[in-house]
Parts: sequence; structure tokens; C-alpha cells
Amino acid sequence: MLEHLTTEARNPASERLDTLTPLELVRLINAEDAKCAAAVAHEAEHIAKAIEVIAHRLSHGGRLVYIGAGTSGRLGLLDAAECPPTFRSDPSQVVGIIAGGPGAMLKAVEGAEDSQEMAAEDLRKIDLCSHDVLVGIATSGRTPYVIGALDYARSQGAFTIGLACNRDAALRARADLSIIPVVGPEVLSGSTRMKAGTATKMVLNMLTTGAMVRIGKTYGNLMVDMNATNSKLLERAKRIICSVTGVTADAAAELLQRCNGEVKTAILAHRLGLSPDDARAALEASRGHLRQALQATGVHSNGQA
Repeated sequence: MLEHLTTEARNPASERLDTLTPLELVRLINAEDAKCAAAVAHEAEHIAKAIEVIAHRLSHGGRLVYIGAGTSGRLGLLDAAECPPTFRSDPSQVVGIIAGGPGAMLKAVEGAEDSQEMAAEDLRKIDLCSHDVLVGIATSGRTPYVIGALDYARSQGAFTIGLACNRDAALRARADLSIIPVVGPEVLSGSTRMKAGTATKMVLNMLTTGAMVRIGKTYGNLMVDMNATNSKLLERAKRIICSVTGVTADAAAELLQRCNGEVKTAILAHRLGLSPDDARAALEASRGHLRQALQATGVHSNGQA
């Protein structure tokens, strides 16, 4: 089976890899990595459809669940972990599951990827349901753990998305929607943490960023729903408020404190002269979209977002 996978094939450009100088190695890997963007671009329509479905499910109380083994599972966990600080999302809204459990994030768990039953059990533990979206990530497209996850998710009525890097991926037949960026053979044969991993991360970035934009987590290209959990993020939050409202940094800090660290609430409270509670109510009426809340009252952007 493996010999038929593009990701397991030998790359003619790197057949003498062990004879290259460091600079030649860098240039070769960089040239191969440049192919990732084109492979992802080829899947643009499928990625856009996935964003549409994910945004709809998230806005109606559903979850986005990533599941995979090895590098694929780690990338899903990473993308899920970045959502709460970036988008102030509930940690339960975007979930990452890796074959072998949390310990597999740092150390390989041998054989974990070979069990379809383990995947079903892992999804039962989080009560996967028909409101959710499951993204099964498997570079090969045939990992039993991911196939099992997709089968179980479909049996529960969840929307299923398969993400692989081989054109004839077996998971195509097990998913409602497939995203297959074909990046070609790796520089180091079979090492799918390289181009396949890069393409996978690009797709996952698009899925969460696109879905969060669609449900109102941004204003222009600004993170107006971020979670200011450290000094860097606090400074970013203040800069965003200054940019949109034109107030001073000190005034932005005061607004942010008065609004419990909520950037959108602070902006709307200032622009409309509202109390924090009334600003939150206005945002809720606009389903969390700051631009819609401003436009509903006839207040428009100052041209900076």
C-alpha cells in the first residue's frame, strides 16, 4: 500500500541528499516548500466550503473537532490551542484529539494510529454529536485511527471533512468533504512532517481563521475578540482600540479595564457612548459582529478598518 502513496515516493531532486552542503540543503528544502502554497491553492473551493460549514455550525452551538495521529494530530492540537487567545473562543469550541492521548503530543505512542475503535472511543468521550464538524487529518489518507473517526462521526450525524495529501486518499469515501493538497514526494522520503505538514498547517490556519472571521471575531483585519492574557497581548488590545476609536493609549487602557478586557465591547461602548452592558447587548443583537453593530446605529468606520 505505502509504495503507491505520493508522500512515500522518492523525490528525484533529493536523491543525493547526503552529499549536499548546508546551503544546498537549505535551497533544496526551500524550493520544495514553495510548492505547498500552490497545492493548497488548488483546493481553494473545498476549503471555502469547509469554512462555510464550520462557521455555520459554530454559530449554532456546534464544535470544530480535529483528530489525527502523529504530526497530523499535533498540528490539529496546535491550531485548536491557538483559538482561545486569538479569538476569545471557549476552549471547548475548537477541540484537538491525537491518537494515543495528550502524551502523544510530545512522544510517539506506538500503534495508536492503527486502531479504528480507539478513535470512536475518543470521540464518545467528548460526546461528539450532529451539531459538530469533524476534520480527520491523515497525510496518507488511510490512517485507520482517522478512518475510524470519520466513520463514527458520520454515524452520529456530524459533518465530516477529510484532510490528506495523497490524491487517491481512502478517506475521500468516508468524508462529506475532502481537502487534498498534493505536495508531492518529500525531500526526506516519507517524512511527512515536512511539505505535507506545512500544507496541513496552512489549511488548518485557513479553516479556523476563516470560520472565526465569518462569525464576527474580527473587525477588518483586527483581532477585536482576542484574549489579552499577557503584557504583549494587552498592548495589542490597546493599540487596536486606539486604531479604531482614535483615543489615547491611556484612555484605551481605561476603556479596556471598564469593559472587562473585551476589545469589541470597549470599542462599541466608546463609539456609541454606551455602558459596557448596553454595548454587550448591542453586540449580541448583531450576533457578535462589531461592524454590523456600528452600522445598525448609523456609525461607520473611521477608515482605518
